[in-house]
Amino acid sequence: MAASPSETVDAFHRGAFHVVQPKGRGHRSGMDAIAAAALVADERPIRVADLGAGAGAAGMAVASRLDRAEVVLFERSPDMAEFARKSLLLPENARFSERVAVIEADVTLTGKDRNRAGLVDDSFHHVIMNPPFNDASDRLTPDALKAEAHAMTEGLFERWIRTAGAIMIPGGQLSLIARPESIGEIIAACGRRFGGIEITPIHPREGENAVRILVTAIKGSRKRLGLRAPLIMHGEGTHKFTDFVDDMNNGRAAYARK
Repeated sequence: MAASPSETVDAFHRGAFHVVQPKGRGHRSGMDAIAAAALVADERPIRVADLGAGAGAAGMAVASRLDRAEVVLFERSPDMAEFARKSLLLPENARFSERVAVIEADVTLTGKDRNRAGLVDDSFHHVIMNPPFNDASDRLTPDALKAEAHAMTEGLFERWIRTAGAIMIPGGQLSLIARPESIGEIIAACGRRFGGIEITPIHPREGENAVRILVTAIKGSRKRLGLRAPLIMHGEGTHKFTDFVDDMNNGRAAYARK
């Protein structure tokens, strides 16, 4: 499938799968999506929900790496959902495309509306998310797709994690990537829904402040919160990925819970 002038076809996991993405507009997936996907380390037959999936890079990364995973990409933007559907038609993605579905749905829906939209209660083993991370006033942009993908609204984590808790089976795992300043909101949103929270700060290099956090939590767990050793992206004075990050970025490693 040839890309149109308004889109690109991008390789992930060293060409193991490809994603059709908007060119010059909207949100383009990268390392954040792959890091969130790497938090799913489960060889069993599992169902995985990718909330706010965009063009589907994170969910497809799970399906590409785990042969027994069925993935549902939930995305409220019709434009971005269509990019995900185009991606699943690519011949490079044929080996897992039948295990991935795309549903247009607002992940903040509640109750019967949420269930009718396809976000069915107690139906997923894993929920992954890479939610909008900028304050709405941080980056004003005329690009409506990009603004929708990047602007964080008040109470976002509460609404998204509420949905994750509803659609996940007891003992299921929540996995997400966010900015460090969101840590308090995330813990508060997990509340009594999730326990066993593990937080891993991601640092660009040794001695530099964290720019992201990886968070996992287990539905119904009463285990205490744990702070894991930091994940360092690059060696000193270089843009080259550290060995583990390179393996994770290319689908050769997952970041399993302790």
